[in-house]
Amino acid sequence: MQRPACLLLLSVFTLVGCDGSAYAPQRWLELTEQSGAYSAAIAAGGSHAVVGAVTHGGSLWDLGNEARLYDWNHQPGTFTVLSAVDFSPDGRYALTANPQDLVLWNVATGMAEGFWSSPGEILAADLSTGGGYALLGLGNHEAVYFDIRNGGVRSTLRHQSRVRSVALSGDERRALTGADDYTARIWDLDSGQILQQITLGNTVDTVALSPNGRFAFSSGSLDQALVWDTASGEPLFYLSGNETLFPRKLSYLSARFSDNSDRLLAGRADGTIELWDVNQGTLIKRWKAHKRAAYGPTSTGIIALEFGADGNSWLAVGSNGVVNWLR
Repeated sequence: MQRPACLLLLSVFTLVGCDGSAYAPQRWLELTEQSGAYSAAIAAGGSHAVVGAVTHGGSLWDLGNEARLYDWNHQPGTFTVLSAVDFSPDGRYALTANPQDLVLWNVATGMAEGFWSSPGEILAADLSTGGGYALLGLGNHEAVYFDIRNGGVRSTLRHQSRVRSVALSGDERRALTGADDYTARIWDLDSGQILQQITLGNTVDTVALSPNGRFAFSSGSLDQALVWDTASGEPLFYLSGNETLFPRKLSYLSARFSDNSDRLLAGRADGTIELWDVNQGTLIKRWKAHKRAAYGPTSTGIIALEFGADGNSWLAVGSNGVVNWLR
């Protein structure tokens, strides 16, 4: 077990001064050095976080005790550049991936349980319950449903361009993908057929599926961000980009639906976190993530989100390597 020399933990309850509608985090904790993170994920309920740091590779954190538990790198004596990380929905397993290979880890023991080479450059990953499979978005214009326990590809979903974002449905029978051809698609994993698709105005940065399977979130880079109906393919409401006179050019880098599918957390490239009412299509609350420096170009993109176990708190990890607790 390795622990950092010191942990910086602060509590803030004031509003962000430059944006009266955005709240500051209740408290925050640095998970990486100043250089920040390439990737991050938070386990269900906010118990743990895995982060792919720019300078010191992968690590698992116990967020309840604010402690770094394990270093997770793919080769001894080296720091792995992690392009994608994720937890299984049950929180028992975690996946780390560099562009060439992927490792399945046991969260309780910190030990690796599988190491596999990828059929293409890994850009995104979503791990199944029990850690048996992972949906991988690849740079070779494919998304694959990968058998982590035994190795090999169970299903291949072919695209016209790089697959930048992926999400599994709750029953793990469908996949949502976002690609550089500006299109988000819902697939049947057994048949490999496209069930629905929606086209945006730019590269699809982020996708998410609601646990009940009714809603999908998709966002384009500096373009539209919306929630749409998975059955009809029709937009339900927009977070940004549909303004009549001056459409807002925003990028959403992360999104997660609540367990009952009635709330959506969405994280932007400018460090803003938003909580939305899915049924009403209305914004409930907005926060600004902690910056490492008060002045200068120090904004942080929100790369991981999770709902707290108590139902009244939320967590967000920024690309600056800081986890924020929100109220």
